[in-house]
Amino acid sequence: MLMRLAPALFVLLWSTGFIGSKLGAADAEPFTFLSLRFLLAILILAPVALSRGSLTGPARLRGHAVVVGALIHGGYLGGVFWAIRHGMPAGVAALIVSLQPAATAVLAGPLLGERLHIRQWAGLALGLLGAALIVAPKFLGANGAVSGVTPATVGATAAALLAITAGTLYQKRFVTRLDLVGGAVWQYFGALALVGAGSLAFETQTIDWTPKFLFALAWLTLALSIGAILLLMLLIRQHAVSGVSSLFYLVPACTAVMAYLMFGETLTVVQIVGMAVAIAGVILVAHNPGARGR
Repeated sequence: MLMRLAPALFVLLWSTGFIGSKLGAADAEPFTFLSLRFLLAILILAPVALSRGSLTGPARLRGHAVVVGALIHGGYLGGVFWAIRHGMPAGVAALIVSLQPAATAVLAGPLLGERLHIRQWAGLALGLLGAALIVAPKFLGANGAVSGVTPATVGATAAALLAITAGTLYQKRFVTRLDLVGGAVWQYFGALALVGAGSLAFETQTIDWTPKFLFALAWLTLALSIGAILLLMLLIRQHAVSGVSSLFYLVPACTAVMAYLMFGETLTVVQIVGMAVAIAGVILVAHNPGARGR
């Protein structure tokens, strides 16, 4: 039952990350915010892992988990948060990282032996088209020109895309036999090392402890860094990474609906069409048995 609900629950939780980031972004610098979030996740998960006896295990597997955490949590979130903080519209950032499922599918063949049928490639293309339609209304500024898109912000977002793609493939290849909770703790040590270094090197570590920030921090820690990430690791362990990655195409649609309900942001006809296209693309990927290893 859990595995049937896991994909939908993952999309729902992951989508709230953009909402929570919007709530708390003004009160802390990106690497500082993420450092605090990852530290709290460690403090919550470590006692659970200790009680399960899952913090130990082969040093090699723990090292692999640290690498996964640095990539999926530190590299991906750090790059996106930094780019948005420095002016890149969230819609543009979302469109760039929406390339993740396609990038994962391309690399999963030679690296993991996964093969996709034509129907699934069509689904990936539809998913990307749907994501582009969803973020299109926010892609351009009022004057018709893209604002906040600089070599630095594009580079940071591209680095985030590469990080989560590499981390997803690395997780599937090297860390499928490590306990989920214990593995998550080691992942957050890797993520904390990366963003903590960024905070110390480039930021002031100033935090405005407003109720809005505290709520955003609590939600992002509990729902995202614990709930959504454990679900993602479980899905990667049980399924082909190309199919799991296709779920990310649904995130812009779910986020747009949440922003409409919470912040009154409008939903255009183009966005609604994009949602339908993205959903159709994910269905094509998920319902085809072609993604399998050699």
